[in-house]
Amino acid sequence: MEYNDNVEKFLIGEWTMITIQDIQQARERMKGVVHKTPLEFSQTFSRLSGNNVYMKLENLQKTGSFKVRGSYNKIMSLSKEERERGVIAASAGNHAQGVAYSSSMIGIPCTIVMPKGAPLSKIQATQGYGANVILHGDVFDESLEYALKLKEETKATFVHPFDDPAVIAGQGTIGVELFEQLDSIDAVICPVGGGGLLSGIAIAMKQKNPSIQVYGVESTACASTTAATKHSKPIMITPANTIADGIAVKRIGDLTFSYIQKYVDDIVCVDETDISRTMLYLLERNKLLVEGSAACSLAALLYKKIPLQGKNVVAILSGGNVDVTLISRIIERGLVESGRFVTFSTVISDKPGQLNKLLRIIADLEANVMSIDHQRMGTNVLPGQAEIRFSLETKNKDHIDQIHQVLTEAGYNIRRLD
Repeated sequence: MEYNDNVEKFLIGEWTMITIQDIQQARERMKGVVHKTPLEFSQTFSRLSGNNVYMKLENLQKTGSFKVRGSYNKIMSLSKEERERGVIAASAGNHAQGVAYSSSMIGIPCTIVMPKGAPLSKIQATQGYGANVILHGDVFDESLEYALKLKEETKATFVHPFDDPAVIAGQGTIGVELFEQLDSIDAVICPVGGGGLLSGIAIAMKQKNPSIQVYGVESTACASTTAATKHSKPIMITPANTIADGIAVKRIGDLTFSYIQKYVDDIVCVDETDISRTMLYLLERNKLLVEGSAACSLAALLYKKIPLQGKNVVAILSGGNVDVTLISRIIERGLVESGRFVTFSTVISDKPGQLNKLLRIIADLEANVMSIDHQRMGTNVLPGQAEIRFSLETKNKDHIDQIHQVLTEAGYNIRRLD
């Protein structure tokens, strides 16, 4: 990614250039409040990617994500008068909890505007940190508009989720910790949505050691940074649905994009299949529950989106706040995508022993029946027949193909339903 000659002018205009010293000062402010999260080596992911893979576990951070770092640094940088007026933010998730927690640590008023459809668990978690939660709007943009209106009315300080120097410096403390935890770092891979986390880490890494490669990863379904790079400026995009909702930002920040242009080596995208598979890998192999956005960094490495081989690579796992109601669906999707789960349908004669015959074949093929549904009525079912829908736990995609082939050769008309 080429350096933009306008970056320095842009930063001098409204903001002061963020330095590694600013990040180190942020680190001092948050000692005893924000966790120094573990850096864990993964033998499994090292073998799969051909690198030495280390995972920065921000999913174990207070409030469940890195967001508390930037929020706390921003709030601690406020004047006494600003603290008395309190803070306000708009968020449907991690940023809300980060701001609420940080405010509670120093006892200042905090208002969070969330969409009406925000998950109840996230609303309750934010309230649990002492914030006044206002539900307004059907989507985040409507919540943001209302929060900015309240800011003007109350004179509270608006805590931006990413496009703020103090927030960026706070997120950059992860980079300072990495230098303390690992002697030799060749590359850092980081999710990118609004860009606060990526730009903060990139500033820390590049100002201390310019030879370290820094990569940003976003979902193909919401590639706002890729779009900004293509047009050489932030633009508004129309995102598709993604399980990486934590980085589903329609427009990257102006300030964050300037730092990304200056310090980040490349931006890559991963698709929904790669993300869900990686979430499942992390849950199975490392017993780590992470958000879709957090899995993006590791997914980019595992699925060869980044040309690294034999390097010491750090993947930032940015958060672990997965809505409980979504966990089972995410796991099921990951199982389906990796060939570990499949649902078939077939029609058999409605006579004693016919179902047992079908199940015996499945058992011989070493597939485990997870559920079975027996229907005698339907457009595909004639009198004297029954439609059987059965879900199987399988080994991999080759195993699924084998089951399909054997059942077909045995005379069954097999349809795959997932």
